[in-house]
Amino acid sequence: MRRTRRTALSLAAAIIAGTASASSPEVSLVPVARPSVDLASLSGVYLSAQTVVPAALSATMRPELRPVSAQILAAAARSVDVPFLGPDTSLKPYMRPGSLEQQILFKKRKLRKGSVCGDIGIQGKPVGSVPGKIKACGIKDAVQITSISGVALSRPATMDCGTAIALNKWVDKAVKPTFKRRGPVVELQVAAHYACRTRNNQKGARVSEHGKGRAIDISGFTMADGEVVTVLNGWRKNPSKKQLTKIWRGACGPFGTVLGPNSDRYHQNHFHLDTARYRSGPYCR
Repeated sequence: MRRTRRTALSLAAAIIAGTASASSPEVSLVPVARPSVDLASLSGVYLSAQTVVPAALSATMRPELRPVSAQILAAAARSVDVPFLGPDTSLKPYMRPGSLEQQILFKKRKLRKGSVCGDIGIQGKPVGSVPGKIKACGIKDAVQITSISGVALSRPATMDCGTAIALNKWVDKAVKPTFKRRGPVVELQVAAHYACRTRNNQKGARVSEHGKGRAIDISGFTMADGEVVTVLNGWRKNPSKKQLTKIWRGACGPFGTVLGPNSDRYHQNHFHLDTARYRSGPYCR
């Protein structure tokens, strides 16, 4: 039995060996030698770092040199006596004229001279102590503001520095960006500023923040082309309503109290902004 099995195995091995030697590469288990490759036909084919490329073929694979820029040729042709080159013939821009530098410095000095509250963006003049008719009214160190963050006020507004700083922040961060495409905004329409009176001019009411120099009322915004966006008319229709709502919301933070047309009938045509602070945070309606 064992001898018969060994004979069968030997016979099968001989058949397999004979078949492998006579079979084609497609059906044989024996690997076939790699055919020779023409390197000239490998254009666009990746070559590993170990691949040896003939010198003649290597020369044809090098990139062409970048042509000399026409601007560089034109600049080289210019006379060396020319102090500087213009943008049309050089990669370098014109040098800033000395007169322009002096003009910019003079403007900065002028703005710094006319600034108050330690901020160049707040233009006006100090007016000192402002007494009030009522004991609760008055401003200790008042300033009279004419422009805020480059935006003029329709009339000089008297207030304290805390209110001026809040107004400057509001104009810079909310008003100007909101009207950037429509404007730019060049003027704020001032409806009211310092006035020694009670709240909403109601008899027996508490003294208004206007009487303490901590409030200002804005009724509209003038654009560079002369267009005026008023709170009264703009609050009723888009796109003005959307922009005015964004501006009203932007005032809530720099100011402690922000009142608009949705608050009551006394503020239908303006935004009331004051710097009174509350423990619960800003009051915005």
